[in-house]
Amino acid sequence: MHASALVDKPSMALWKKIVIGMVAGMILGVFLGPQAEYLKPIGTLFISAIKMLIVPLVFCSLVVGVTSMKDSRKMGRVSLKAFTIYLLTTALAVAIGLVLGAVFEPGSGIHMTASAAAQEAKAAPKLVDIVLGLIPTNPVESLSSGNILQIIVFAIGLGFSLNLIGEHGEPVVKVFNGFAEAMYKLTELVMKFAPYGVFALMAWVAGKYGIDVLLPLIKVIAVVYVGCLLQMLLVYTGAITFIARLNPLPFLKGILDAQTIAFTSTSSSGTLPVSMRAAEEKLGVSKGIAGFVLPMGATINMDGTAIYQGVTALFIAQAYGIDLSMSDYITIILTATLASIGTAGVPGAGLIMLSLVLSTVGLPLEGLAIVAGIDRILDMARTMVNVTGDLMVSVLVGKSEKELDETVYYGQSENQAQRASR
Repeated sequence: MHASALVDKPSMALWKKIVIGMVAGMILGVFLGPQAEYLKPIGTLFISAIKMLIVPLVFCSLVVGVTSMKDSRKMGRVSLKAFTIYLLTTALAVAIGLVLGAVFEPGSGIHMTASAAAQEAKAAPKLVDIVLGLIPTNPVESLSSGNILQIIVFAIGLGFSLNLIGEHGEPVVKVFNGFAEAMYKLTELVMKFAPYGVFALMAWVAGKYGIDVLLPLIKVIAVVYVGCLLQMLLVYTGAITFIARLNPLPFLKGILDAQTIAFTSTSSSGTLPVSMRAAEEKLGVSKGIAGFVLPMGATINMDGTAIYQGVTALFIAQAYGIDLSMSDYITIILTATLASIGTAGVPGAGLIMLSLVLSTVGLPLEGLAIVAGIDRILDMARTMVNVTGDLMVSVLVGKSEKELDETVYYGQSENQAQRASR
């Protein structure tokens, strides 16, 4: 009887272990200071293991996702829905960042002077270059270099072609299905190491930056974090509640694993394996929809980064005493929204986007140096928002296509309640 009780006793949820690791890491990092650098290799090993999963998982999942949609009209419909929602939420995110930046004025009281060289604008990539860069000249090279946009295009094309050749393509589809299942299992194994990797990463971040370094720029950090919370709690839960007609609480519970990994790894693409697992196993999104929508979102959806653009652009303008017109605000929204399409979901990509936004409205690129020192802290919040947005869109699209299992979606909270009552 006693042995049976021990066997049936549920283990602690992964997200709880990760949160414990995160808090413990922060405490130890503050205590150790620069010495916490010695723990970083443990976190680096975890991030490397996550990155190892990205390319094969994205490629196989997309092929499986496309081949599961035999109807080409359905694939076009899903693509259009996901792309439209991603662009709309990104535009809203930039607007939230600009409003918060204008209200709280994080750059007021900082008197900076731009050098002549810093005023030189950096040319933004042309739309035609972004479009031309979508098509891989060598798919194998794209796979080896991890060019996610080109991998997505090739995988969609291959999946569509497998559908067109009918039964001749079925053996290949079975291979990809098996490969995808193996990648899901490998993801599960890697995630068992997550609490330790997160512990080491948070210890390194806390030890490197400390409390004193953050105080002068605490207002910028606070405004960005408030913007990220507003995006998640108002825009995302609002969409889940009023568009998908679902209770947002199971959604918020189901994405905790993905959020904590995104927060500590600062990589949307790196969190993709965990996001896909959360969408399918905890939110009830079908493998076809999750395998198609989430890789697209990890590449083009940068809502958290968009909030960061709005806040930091105004911060830099205020720090240098530059007044922005209404047309400048509109330009920032358009530039940040469109630039998100061609920006990789990897750590540090936000600074690249910010340079484009600053140059477009004539703000000194020298201002990048001000926020670069705290970029890692800001990157943690914006990546968590990016991943949350990806999962929200997968739920919306899954519900609209009747490919969301609500028994799985609501089953989390019900099962947890049942276990708690025992």
